[in-house]
Amino acid sequence: MEKIVVANRGEIAVRVIKTARKMGIKTVAVYSEVDRNAPHVKLADEAVCIGPPPSSESYLKGDVVIEVAKKLHADAIHPGYGFLSENAAFAEAVEKNGLIFIGPRPHAIRVMGSKLAAKEAVKKYNIPMVPGIDEAITDVEKAKQIAAEIGYPILIKASAGGGGKGMRVVESKEVLEEQMKRAISEATSAFGDGSVFIEKYVESPRHIEIQILADTQGNTVHLFERECSIQRRHQKVVEEAPSAILTPALREAMGQAAIKVAKACDYVGAGTVEFLLDEKNNFYFLEMNTRLQVEHPVTELITNLDLVEQQIKIANGESLAFSQEDLSIHGHALELRVYAEDPLNDFLPSVGTLEVYRPPSGEHIRVDDGFKEGMEIPIQYDPMLSKLITWGKTREEAIQLMIQAIQDFDVAGVQTTLPFGSFVFEHKAFRKGTFDTHFVKKYYTKKGDQQQVTAAAEVAAKVALHVHLQELKKLRLSK
Repeated sequence: MEKIVVANRGEIAVRVIKTARKMGIKTVAVYSEVDRNAPHVKLADEAVCIGPPPSSESYLKGDVVIEVAKKLHADAIHPGYGFLSENAAFAEAVEKNGLIFIGPRPHAIRVMGSKLAAKEAVKKYNIPMVPGIDEAITDVEKAKQIAAEIGYPILIKASAGGGGKGMRVVESKEVLEEQMKRAISEATSAFGDGSVFIEKYVESPRHIEIQILADTQGNTVHLFERECSIQRRHQKVVEEAPSAILTPALREAMGQAAIKVAKACDYVGAGTVEFLLDEKNNFYFLEMNTRLQVEHPVTELITNLDLVEQQIKIANGESLAFSQEDLSIHGHALELRVYAEDPLNDFLPSVGTLEVYRPPSGEHIRVDDGFKEGMEIPIQYDPMLSKLITWGKTREEAIQLMIQAIQDFDVAGVQTTLPFGSFVFEHKAFRKGTFDTHFVKKYYTKKGDQQQVTAAAEVAAKVALHVHLQELKKLRLSK
C-alpha cells in the first residue's frame, strides 16, 4: 500500500494522515469548499476539492471519492468515522473498483448496521441481550402487549439508528402510541428507515464498550474496555479506559463476548462492541460499531498500540503481530470531546470564529484536532473542535492532569464543552466512579455548574489573600 485517500475531514482526517505518513504511505485529502484551508488539507501530500459545503454534496459523494482515488492512483480509502464509514454500498463499490477499503467487509457492515439483524446474528452465541422483541413493529396494540410482558419502563429504538435518534423512553401505556409515532417519524427522517423495536429500559445503566481487532487469518483479540457513560442527548462527551468498576473477571467475560460478536459477522479490522451494564453488573449486548471510534485514543494510550496503523496493516492482509496473552493495561486514560457547544444552553451548537485557539501541551497530554486559530466553525458539520486526552499511572493522576489541561486550554469566540469537562472531572460521583448514563440529568444544571464555578473562585480568592498577607508580612520584617 503506497497511497491512501482519506475520505473525511477534521481531527480524524489529520489523525489518519499522521499515521500513514509515519508508515511511509502517501495521502490524498478530499475536502469541501468550506474546508479549503483546513489543517487536513494542508497536511496531506495531495488534496482535491469534491464539492460544496453540504456533506450530501461532498463528503457523502462516494462515487466522487472513488473517482479521485482512481485518478490519483491510490491503493486504498480510509473512511474515518461518520460520513461513509458504515456505508456497506460504498465499501462494496470501493472493492469493485479494485481499491482497498480500510475497514470491515460489506457483509459485516450490513449485519451490524441493523440492530435487529445484529441481534439475530449473535443469538446463537448465547450473548446476554436486554429483554424485548427482536422484530420491527408498528402495531400499537402489539407493542402494548409486549410492554406489559416485559414491564415498564420500555425503550423504543430505531433499528437503523444511532446517536439517540428514533429513541424514546416510555414510562406507561398511556403515552406509548404517541411515543411510537414520534420514534417512527424521527427514524424515517434520519435514516430513511422507520423500523423500530421494543426492549426493556435499563434504568441506571453504564455504557461500556470493548475494542476488538480481527485480521483476515481468523485471529481476533479484544483491547479491553472503554467507559462511555457521560453523555448528552445519548451521545458521548467523556470517555475513559479502563472502567473504574470492572473486575478482571467481568472484563474478561465482556471481552470474550465481544470477540464472539465479531465472529458472528466474520468481522475484519477495528471495531467496537457496545454493552449496557446494570446496577448488578449484568451486561447486555447493545450494538457493534463497524469503524474506528471517536474515543479510540484512550485505548491507544493504555495498550501502546496505534489503532489506525493496525487498521492499515489488517487491510493490507497482514496478520496481528500479537495474541490476547500479549496484551495488558498500562495506566489510565481519559478523553474529553471539546465541542463548539454551549453546555449551559442545552449543549446547543455555538457558531462563530475561533478568535483564540491554544490547546495545552505537555507530557501525557494529547490533543487530536482539526482546527486552527482564526478558523470559522462550519455549521454544516459536527461541531467537535478537538479531543483532549490525558494519561496517568493511576486514574487519579489522569484526572488531575485533565483538570489542569482544561484550565490551560485557551479558546475564545465560541462556547465549548471545556467548562462541562471541568464539572465532570471535579465531581465527586465521577471521582468515586459512582455514575451512570444519567450523570448530566442528575447533576449538571446551570445552578450546579455556577455553584462549582463560585466555589472555585472562592478558593482562588483565599489563595490570593493568603499570598498577599505573606507579602505584607515580608515587607514588615524587612523594615
